[in-house]
Amino acid sequence: MTPRLSDVLVALVFFTRLPLPSFMSDRKLGEVIWAAPLVGLVVALLGAIVFALVDALDVPTLPAAAITLAAMMLLTGCLHEDGLADVADGFGGGKTIERKLEIMHDSRLGTYGAVALMTSVLIRWSALATLASHGAVLAGLIAAHVASRAIFARLIRDTQLATHSGLAATVGPVPAIGAAASLAIGIAGLLFLGVFGALVTALAVGVVTLAFRQLCLRQIGGITGDTLGASQQFAEMTILVAAAAVFS
Repeated sequence: MTPRLSDVLVALVFFTRLPLPSFMSDRKLGEVIWAAPLVGLVVALLGAIVFALVDALDVPTLPAAAITLAAMMLLTGCLHEDGLADVADGFGGGKTIERKLEIMHDSRLGTYGAVALMTSVLIRWSALATLASHGAVLAGLIAAHVASRAIFARLIRDTQLATHSGLAATVGPVPAIGAAASLAIGIAGLLFLGVFGALVTALAVGVVTLAFRQLCLRQIGGITGDTLGASQQFAEMTILVAAAAVFS
C-alpha cells in the first residue's frame, strides 16, 4: 500500500462510519489531514447517489433533500455537527475560557447547541432542495463537502491550540505540502460551481473561516477538535447556499 493511499484510508476510518478495518499507521492525523477533502468527495458521491435513487422513486424534492442530508450525516456519524453543537453551547453558555471548554467537553446538548444544529440542517436542506436536478446536486455536494474539509489543514497549521488535551492536541503538526495539497483539492472541488462561482464562493468561505477563527481566538484562545467541526459546518452551509444561487 502506498503512503498516500494509506493516508486516504486512515482519513476515511477517522472521518466516516464506513465499515473499514483499522489501518496500522505511524503517521499522526496532522500528516494525513490533507486527505480530508477526499473523504468529502466520498460523502458527496454517496449523497448524490441517494438523491438520484429517491428521485427515481418519484419522491418529491423536499423529502428527497432531507433523506440525502440524513444519509450523509449517517455516513459521517454527525462528527462535524457534534462539533458545531458543542461550540455553540460553550461559546454561548460559558463566562470564562475554562468554563467554555468544560461545556464543550460535556456530551449533553444545550439550547444553543440545539438551535445551531437546527439552523445548520435547515440551511443545508433548503439549499439542497433548491438545487433539484441531479447534475446540480452532484456539483453542489462535491463543492461543499470537498472544499469545506480543505480548510482543516490550514487552520491546524496556522492556529494555536486552545487546550493540550482532547483530539486537537493529538493531531500533531501539519506539513506545509499537506496544507497546500488540501487547499488545491478544495479549489478543484469548488470549480464544479464554474470559474466565477468558484471564485466568489472561495472568497465567501475565506471570509467566514477567518471570522470564525478570530472568534475562536477571542472566546477560547485557539482551536479544538470541536471548533474544526464547526468550521466545516459553516463552510458547508456557505458553499451550498452559493451553489443554490449558481444553479437557481
